[in-house]
Amino acid sequence: MAEIERISVVDTRSKVQGRQALLVCAYPDEAKFNAARLDGAISLAGFESRVGTLPKSQEIIFYCG
Repeated sequence: MAEIERISVVDTRSKVQGRQALLVCAYPDEAKFNAARLDGAISLAGFESRVGTLPKSQEIIFYCG
């Protein structure tokens, strides 16, 4: 299994604001997503509904609160 790469908050914010990365809240529960939602993030359910249409080169950053 590949090692998980950690990214700083500053780098994450820059990439998300620059539309270079997609920010996904890793909680499967919508209530937890709403409680831990960061600006620019989508829910795990939202990500799962879009995963088939995302380019393979799309950088995806997962977080949990």
